[in-house]
Parts: sequence; C-alpha cells; structure tokens
Amino acid sequence: MANAIRALAMDAVQKANSGHPGMPMGMAEIAVALWAKHYRHNPANPKWINRDRFVLSNGHGSMLQYALLHLTGYDLSMDEIRNFRQMHSKTPGHPEVDVTPGIETTTGPLGQGLTNAVGMALAEKLLAAEFNRPEFSVVDHHTYAFVGDGCLMEGISHEACSLAGTLRLSKLIVLYDDNGISIDGHVEGWFKDDTPKRFEAYGWNVIRAVDGHNVEAVNAAIHQAKLADKPTLICCKTVIGQGSPNLAGTDKVHGAALGDKEIAAVRAAIGWEYPPFEVPADVYEAWDAKKQGQQFEGEWNAQFAAYSAAFPAQAAELTRRMKGELPGNFDATLSAYIATCVDKKETIATRKASQNAIQALAPILPEFLGGSADLTGSNLTNWKECVAVRADQWGNHINYGVREFGMSAMMNGIALHGGYIPFGATFLTFSDYSRNALRMAALMKVRSLFVFTHDSIGLGEDGPTHQSVEHVSSLRLIPNLDNWRPCDTTESAVAWGYAVKRHDGPSTLIFSRQNLPFQERTAAQIADIQRGGYVLRDAENAKAVIIATGSEIELAVKAADALNAEGIAVRVVSMPSTDVFDRQDAAYKASVLPRGVPRVAIEAGVTSYWYKYVGLEGAVVGIDTFGESAPAGVLFKHFGFTVENVVAKTKMILA
Repeated sequence: MANAIRALAMDAVQKANSGHPGMPMGMAEIAVALWAKHYRHNPANPKWINRDRFVLSNGHGSMLQYALLHLTGYDLSMDEIRNFRQMHSKTPGHPEVDVTPGIETTTGPLGQGLTNAVGMALAEKLLAAEFNRPEFSVVDHHTYAFVGDGCLMEGISHEACSLAGTLRLSKLIVLYDDNGISIDGHVEGWFKDDTPKRFEAYGWNVIRAVDGHNVEAVNAAIHQAKLADKPTLICCKTVIGQGSPNLAGTDKVHGAALGDKEIAAVRAAIGWEYPPFEVPADVYEAWDAKKQGQQFEGEWNAQFAAYSAAFPAQAAELTRRMKGELPGNFDATLSAYIATCVDKKETIATRKASQNAIQALAPILPEFLGGSADLTGSNLTNWKECVAVRADQWGNHINYGVREFGMSAMMNGIALHGGYIPFGATFLTFSDYSRNALRMAALMKVRSLFVFTHDSIGLGEDGPTHQSVEHVSSLRLIPNLDNWRPCDTTESAVAWGYAVKRHDGPSTLIFSRQNLPFQERTAAQIADIQRGGYVLRDAENAKAVIIATGSEIELAVKAADALNAEGIAVRVVSMPSTDVFDRQDAAYKASVLPRGVPRVAIEAGVTSYWYKYVGLEGAVVGIDTFGESAPAGVLFKHFGFTVENVVAKTKMILA
C-alpha cells in the first residue's frame, strides 16, 4: 500500500518533469497508518458533514494526497494522476480546494495549512458544544494535518499552535515529517529547535521519536493521540525519498524528478514490478474506502435522523449553517437596520458604525464568529451578547492575541470547515502581517470577513508606523477580494450586508477611527451603494466629477458645495468598493462616471491606483509619503486634504 504511493508519486513527477517526490515517498507509511486505520471519510460524498478533515500543510508533496484520493476511491482517475501539474487537470502542483474532490484547503504556502487545521478543529469544538446533546454526538470528528520542517519554521506555526494549545483543541492531531531536509539541504544549520519541547510548552500532547516507516508504530501513536485532552504532535522520524537507493535522505529528492535511471532503481529496491501508472488489483482492494465510507456516513445519517426527531430546531439550524445558507429573515433585518441608520443620522466613527451593524445582525446570525488580534476595544468587533471563546467555555468571540497572520489563516480554516461566518480584526496597517492569508482566502473563494480599522492618517498621534497609506490600494490588487471603505453608518451597514451575503469570496471592511458625518441619500441612492460606487451629490450639467471614499467623502461634498457656489457644477461620486463597482455593466459605470467629464479623486492614501478612474488628465488628492505623528486635523491640513486644495485641483483640470 505504501509502495503504491511511492510509485504514483515518482511516476507523476517524472512525467510532468516537475514536482516533489521526496515527501510522498518519505511519508507513505504514515499515510497508510492514518488513512487506512483511522481516517473517517466517504469517497462518494467528500462534503459529508461529520467527516474527518485532512490537511496536507506541506502541500508541495501534493502527489501524496492525490495518490490517497485516487486509491481510496474518490472521483480522481488515473488519467488525472497522469496529468499532474498540467493545465486544467484535477491534480495541480499544490492541492486546491474545489478543484480536486476531497481536498479540504488549498496549501503550499508553508504553515498556513497547519493554521487552517487549527481553525477547522476550533470550528468542530465550538459546533459540538453548541449542537451535541448527551445522547447525540452529531458533530464529532478529528482534524489531521501532515506538516514538515518548513511548516514549523514559519512564524505562523508558532502563532497558531500556541493558541491551539491554549484552547485545548483535543481533536487536532498533527503528524510531523521529521526528515531533517529542506530545499537548501540538511536543516541543522538553520533549524535546531527542540520541536517536542516547543510544543509541550504550548500545552500540546507530544509523542516523540515514532518510526515514520513503521505503520504499526504510527498507528499506535494515533490511537494514543485520540485519548489526549489537548492537541497532539506526533513526531515521525523519516527518510525523505525513502525507497530511492541513491537519493534518499538528500535534498536532491526534495523538488525534482528522480530520472528514469533512479526510478528503475527504486522499482527494483522496493519490489514494485509494475509499469508506470499501474496499480495491481489487490492493492486497490486494500486501499478501497468506499464501502467503509458508506458505512460511516450511513451510521451517522441514522443518528442524525434520531437527533432530528428529538431536536428538530437544532437539526435544521445545523443543516442550514453547514450549507452556508443565511436565515430567511436576513434581508428584512438588514433593510430595517439600514432604515434605522437613515433615521438616526449619526455622526460617528465608521468603526463604531461597524459595531452597530454587527449588533444588529448578530441576533439572527448565530453563525457569526467574531474576534480581534488583541484590539477588541479599538476594532469594536464585539457585541453585547457575545461570549468569549475559552478552553472550557463555548463562545462566539475569539481573543486571537497579537497574532494577525494566525488569526487570518485560522479564519480561513473556520470558513472552510463550515457552520460559521468568521470575522476578525486588527488595524489596517497590520494587514501586511495578514496579507498572504487574505490572498489564500481570495484564491479559495471562502467567506472570511477581514475587519480593518484606523484606516488612514486620521488615526493621528500614533504616527507613520500605524498610519495606513499604501494598504487600501494594495489590497485592491488581490483578485477576488472585495474591499469596502464606507463613509458613514449607512454605507457601513450596506458593506456588512454585502460581505455576509457574498458566497464566492472574502471581503475586507475598512473603517475609520475618527467620527464621520452622516450623508443624506434618496432610496435609489441607498440601493446603489451595493453597486460599489454611485452618485452621492449631483449637479445639472456637471463640469467635473469628484470621486472619494470613506473619510474623504465629507471633504468631497464640502469642496463640491464651494465649487457649485462659484457656478462650477460638480458631481460627487462615493465609491466604497472599487472592486464591486468594476464588476458593474458598462452602462451603469458610464452613468456614474460620464465619459469626457474631468475627474478628481480623493483618498488618504497613495495616488497611483486612482488614475485608472481619473485618467492622466485628471487629478488625485492623496499621500505619496509616509504620515506624521500629530492630531488628525493637523495632518489632514498638512497633507492637503482641504477644501481649498480640492477646489484648486478641480479648477486646474478644467482649465
């Protein structure tokens, strides 16, 4: 069974002349122990709610997972194995969720898969606490992760594993491929951590010195791990490229095809007498998990039917949430809250407007799972009824600690697991720490909501280290990430509603520290907010258009008033989400930004992004330097965010 993995891995990499055969060959027995003896799944239904989750954090060894999926009976044919790393195949270079049946998360950036697994294990623990009853354990599964030295070198592994130990995620079992090799060679020159002690310090159960090439030794370790009341790290000593007579144990087998000569030597060494991409029937039979998988799911279905009879409301709620469907009264609740914003006309910081929106939606969204990276009182992502998540306490608000990257990747794992809509917050300037997790969320099309506050020089005295200048524009460059920077309570409510309703990707919600005035709108204008950009103030026969977002809308309106008073008709366009606006049809975009009408853009950030809207003949009022430490009002004046400057820029483009 293990040699089938080795053969498929080396043959697929050889055919592609690209890939990483060493890890699959080295972890083959570990895979046999887990997948053949412990892993509860159903190849016929990869989305079965109560399946175990498996994460290949060292995703460069993707052929290990593809071999397992093929051999156990998933819809992954041998033709797809042959097409490893080829265009539009189901076997891309690194595992991709929703491309290959049975893949739980997209991995490759090391350490993030492990962190996704922490999020999945947390989601399982919280759902179990919420929905299970003494006689019904309808949420009861493990999360397993394979990791390598590279995953544990990455800083994110410290963030996630520290929190996993604190929260005592006992259903999380991590198998560490301790082979001592990375791309640059033997790791002792740059990685001499006492890894078992490190994880013991986190509060993990650690099983040391397991022979990773002994199936029964790994099997016994997994059995032991299941008895622990904390997460477990199983340290498996392995040889990378095991089975390769001349390359095993070296970096030469890590990330390159073995070559025909060495592959022939491997076949002879392991006694694999079959040609490339051929697996004998008895090996297929030994691996086949379809019958066992149907039994696993069938037993669970019977239990869930009894649970549904005893607790119909809970069963319906769990089903709804695992499908990712919103409650039927969501739209009505959102509309009523938007109407409240219009009635109140509050001048408040949009971070407070965000908290008010959370407060309005949370009572009908029990799937909300909020949090903050140690800035709850500043980000305002808590609400009156929220309960803190603790090791011994169910909750719906997570204190992530100062772990921005870990928080963001955990949120992705939570979203991938299902049952929750995660949102987590930090200051916008620290989105840099989170960035690759945001990119992965966008790539995977998961509903993670990233809240960023203190969005510009408006945060004032904390100075340039905390003042976001380039961040909003740079986030807009990530494909499939919707970014919202609302200007008041109404736009904040619409932004939250849009992000929650979006099923095909993540969103950022970007808010101010300082108070921003309420803007009056018609019902039609309120409806158009969800189109990303709309006409906020219009003027007959407008000679120019001023575009702005967030805190700069107030300035745009005041400048337009000054220009209109001088007889220069100006339209004001609010564009809270350029990403959503860009997806609108050409006719709508032209109705908001008419061709031939000169444009000025205002945003307290870098200017270059905005030339796509104003053109080279337009003007941008922005900041192309870092900020300064001073009160917000002083800073806005210093950097030219004044009515006089906007008026002058507008007149300049009209000259």
